[in-house]
Amino acid sequence: MLPGSTIGIVGGGQLGQMMAISAKEMGFKVGVLDPTVNCPAAQVADWFIQGTYDDTFALEELARRTDVITYEFENVSVEALNAILPMSFIPQGTDLLAITQDRLLEKSFLETNNIVIAPYATIVSPTDIQDAIDGIGYPCVLKTTRGGYDGKGQYVLKSRADLAPAMDLLREGTCVLEAWIPFEKEISILVAGNGQGDYSTFPVVENIHRNNILHETIAPASIASEVTEEAERIARVIAKGMNLSGVLCVEMFLTKAGGLYVNELAPRPHNSGHYSIEACTMSQFDAHIRGICGWPLSKKVRLLSNAVMVNVLGEQLLESYHLIDKKTEWQFHFYGKTQAKKGRKMGHITIVTENVQQALEEIKKTNIWD
Repeated sequence: MLPGSTIGIVGGGQLGQMMAISAKEMGFKVGVLDPTVNCPAAQVADWFIQGTYDDTFALEELARRTDVITYEFENVSVEALNAILPMSFIPQGTDLLAITQDRLLEKSFLETNNIVIAPYATIVSPTDIQDAIDGIGYPCVLKTTRGGYDGKGQYVLKSRADLAPAMDLLREGTCVLEAWIPFEKEISILVAGNGQGDYSTFPVVENIHRNNILHETIAPASIASEVTEEAERIARVIAKGMNLSGVLCVEMFLTKAGGLYVNELAPRPHNSGHYSIEACTMSQFDAHIRGICGWPLSKKVRLLSNAVMVNVLGEQLLESYHLIDKKTEWQFHFYGKTQAKKGRKMGHITIVTENVQQALEEIKKTNIWD
């Protein structure tokens, strides 16, 4: 794929927006499909199609007007994409999407590739839960197999008292019961592929969540070198198993003993990779565009400086504007969303720093993220 070609993005959120910016810088034209007019990605694209992610007619129009199609999040209809496959080029394919949309398929894929995951059981009806708990024990986590993100679609079970409220999840369909992993850190790694056997890994980062939403990412993670090497190995095994095109995020739990458990896969650029825009030799969005266009990839993306990324949610947005005058070294990214709702990601700030602890203290002292 050469500059001048047109890339279609299914999904118009901030990930699509930053993909589009990278694509434009690399000389591509960009079209976006999303249900919301003036969504973040549409604001920087060449053209926009309004339509839902399962609207076959809208997707057919996207296919007719583009040379390659990608998606910015995993809740796109696999069936609708399959319907336009004969008339479009989707380098990521739909198998990757199908696997990462369904927790059971994802776990099966990981097990097939000898990747360590938490012990789990499939829960079809309420009667399955007690038998599963007898084997897994408390605490454990009940999760829907489809549709969960930012902590939605899951419930932590600490004792029998939690069983009744957790039953609401089963009304949404089949669930997965997972053992609770007593982790020391939550880490993630991005890996990019170009569909031609080139794979590129990013630095391993530490993620700090609040209310199940990513709050801060620290790059690099403060972990032993052998843990870093194992995380990179796992990412490459997964990427090769999927013949990856574009970027994939692998989220993991790190235990006190140094063990790694893969928790979740995201088949696109990820919130925990935003730091890469300023702090790496290549951003995750550049790597994604290179990957889906079949451009060569370096073996490793290097970290140019330590960095801390902090998310700006709806309830923090207005106060964060006041920092623009005060924090001249901070990099501000605001997504242009029209409604600032509580818990909604409205932007992020990246602090490139030689002293991570100092940056974390600076964030804390603003009192915005208390």
